[in-house]
Amino acid sequence: MKSILNKIIIAGAAAAVSFSCTNLDETLYSDISSETHEMTEQELAATIAPVYSSLRDVCWGWFGSFDLNDMSSDVWGVPNRIGIGWGDLYIPMHKHEFNSELGFFDVSWYNNYAGVNACNKMLANEAIANNKATAAQIRAFRVLYYYNLFSAFRNIPLDLDFAHEDGWMPEQSAPEATFNWMVEELKAVVDDCPESAELGKMSKYAAHMILAKLYLNHNAWFKNDSDKSWYQKALDEINIVISGPFSLSATYSANFQESLAGNKEIIFGVPFEEKYAGGNYYANLWHHTAVRQRWGFSGWATNGGIVFPQFLDIYEEGDKRFDATWTGGIQYKQDGTPIMYDGKPAEYTREIRSIDNPGCYPFEGYALVKYAIVSGPKGTSYDDVPYFRLSEAYYIKAECLLRLGKDLQTAADLVTAVRKRAFDNPADAVITPEQLMGGSRYNYGHRENTAEMGEPDNWIITEEGGADIEFGGLLDEYAIEFVAEQHRRDCLIRFNIKGTNMNVYCGKSWFCKDAESDRHSDLFPIPIDALRGNPKLKQNPGYDGVPVA
Repeated sequence: MKSILNKIIIAGAAAAVSFSCTNLDETLYSDISSETHEMTEQELAATIAPVYSSLRDVCWGWFGSFDLNDMSSDVWGVPNRIGIGWGDLYIPMHKHEFNSELGFFDVSWYNNYAGVNACNKMLANEAIANNKATAAQIRAFRVLYYYNLFSAFRNIPLDLDFAHEDGWMPEQSAPEATFNWMVEELKAVVDDCPESAELGKMSKYAAHMILAKLYLNHNAWFKNDSDKSWYQKALDEINIVISGPFSLSATYSANFQESLAGNKEIIFGVPFEEKYAGGNYYANLWHHTAVRQRWGFSGWATNGGIVFPQFLDIYEEGDKRFDATWTGGIQYKQDGTPIMYDGKPAEYTREIRSIDNPGCYPFEGYALVKYAIVSGPKGTSYDDVPYFRLSEAYYIKAECLLRLGKDLQTAADLVTAVRKRAFDNPADAVITPEQLMGGSRYNYGHRENTAEMGEPDNWIITEEGGADIEFGGLLDEYAIEFVAEQHRRDCLIRFNIKGTNMNVYCGKSWFCKDAESDRHSDLFPIPIDALRGNPKLKQNPGYDGVPVA
C-alpha cells in the first residue's frame, strides 16, 4: 500500500492554507515518533500539537468560522465601504446568495479537514492510540471538526484513516450515518477525557457539550421536530456540563479579555499568545484607522464591519452588554479629547445605508468592542477566544426545558442568572417563561436606504416583525449574549416561524437580505475546488444547477 496524504484535504488544492502558528511551550516534533517508542507526557503533548492548533485556523483563518456563522446571520456583516472597498465576497454572505466559489466555504472545508487529518495522523501511531487519555482527546477533537463540517455542509466524506491506497478518493457519507458516528464516537471516549478544563484541551465536559449540541440541533438539521426525545438527550448531557467545575464570571466582559486563563466560565476555549499565535482580527476588521487612537492601537484597520440597527433595537434599556459589545457616537482619545478625521470628530453612526446599493460610508455603523483591544500592534490578535461558556450551557438547558414543556420556571431562572450581571437593578434582569416562549423583539423586514450621501433619503422598508417566531424571546437572549461568538447561524436554523415549515435563517428578511422561498441555504455549497478534485463528491441541492428536493 502506498501511503498518501488524505485527499479530502488536497483534492483540488495543493494544501490547506494555514494562517497561524502552533502554540506549545514544549519541543515540537515534525514527524510521528516511532511506534516502538514509549512517549513521555511531554512528547505526547508536543506531538499532538497540530490537533489543537488546527482549531485556530478554523476559528480565525481569514473567512474563518467566527465570520462564517455571523456574517450570514441577522446581527452583522461587511458592506461595500464607499471610498474603501470590501464587499465582493461579503455581500453574497449577507444576502444568502451563496455559491461554491466563495472563499468562506473553502476555508471552512479545508481547515476543518486539516484538523481531521491531524487527528487521523496521530491516531495512526500506536504509541498515541494506546494512550487512553490522549487518544480520547484526539478522537473528541476529531468529532468537533466533523461537527463543524456537518453543520456547514451536511453531505460530507467521513474518513477515519490517515493512509490510503494511491488513487483513493473519499465518498460522501449519508448524513444520518455521519451524525450517528459522531454521537457514538463521543460516547465511547467522553469518560476517558480529562476532568480538568484547560484552554485548548479537550475535557470530558467539553465532550459532553459537543454531545449536547449534537442532540439539540438534530431536529433542525434533519427538518423534523416531531421527536422531542432529542431535547431530553441534550438536557441529560448539559446537566453533566453544568455539574462541572464552572461558574459564571462576575462581569460579561471578563469572558473576552486578552487572557482567559483561570476563567471559570470557560468550558472550552482557544488560546492565542503573542509569542506563538495570533488570529482574532476583529479590532482590524471593525475600526476606522482614526479610531485606533482610542486604545493606542497601531495595527491595521479597515472600518469593515457594520451591525444592523434592527439587531441593536432588541437590547433592553439598562443592559450593560450593549456598551460592553458596541461603541457608537463620537470617539475619544485616551486623554479625553475627540478624535478628529478630515476636520470633524470621528463619529460612528447607528444608522446605516445598504450592503451594496450604494453601500456604507466611513463611520456608518456602530463598531464591535466586545473583545479586549490592547494597545500597540496587538489589538485583539492575541485574545484568547471562548468556544463554549457556562452561560451557553444554561441557555441550552433552558431551551430544552421550554421545548419539552416542563420546568418552565427553571428555564427562566437559568436565563435570569446569566442576565443578572448585565443589569444594575436586579428586577430588570428577571425574565419570565412567557417572555422566553413569546415572540422576538427583532423587527424583521427589509430595511435599507439607497440614497447616496447628500441626497434625500430613499428608504426601502418592509415589516415582518418577530411575533411569529417560536421561543422568540429566548432567541433574542441568545443573540445578545453570544453575538460575535460564531453561534448565531445555528440558532437561526433551529428556531422556526409559527405555522410554516421555515426557520428564521431562511424565512425572515433583515437589512438587505430578503426572505427565501425554501431552506436550501441551511447548507452551504460544497467548495468548487473540492468538487473539481474529487468526482465522487456531489453538490448540495440548490447550488450549481442542482435542484432543491
